[in-house]
Amino acid sequence: MSELVSELAVINAIADEKSLSIFNSIAKGTVEGRKIQQTLGLSRKQYYSRTERLIKAGLISRRKGRFSLTALGIISYHIELQLESAIKNYWNLKAIDSIQDLHKMDKDERIKIIKRLVTDKMIQSILETSIEYYEVQK
Repeated sequence: MSELVSELAVINAIADEKSLSIFNSIAKGTVEGRKIQQTLGLSRKQYYSRTERLIKAGLISRRKGRFSLTALGIISYHIELQLESAIKNYWNLKAIDSIQDLHKMDKDERIKIIKRLVTDKMIQSILETSIEYYEVQK
């Protein structure tokens, strides 16, 4: 991988369900290509085009027929897990948006509401940081 990888290339590499399934399978442990193809029920063309896109995006590498995540792939996988957690908390996040639209609430009250509605510590931290950012912007 000699050329620079872009954010768009990374996102496009995992943008469809089958590519994301391949990526997640590899993230759970180094695996053989044939096993991925059989487990996910992919045609030869589906398998090769998607794994090639993941390789070009710098998310996975192949050595002796086995795939593993690259350093960029590991970071991307953790970001994907955070996104998955945020989606699972969609309605709680919508509630927080509705509450925060009432700007009469002070920062400490907003943080208490976030901690009550969201159990994921990383998402809590992101939301708390955004409150502090918007407080400074006022």
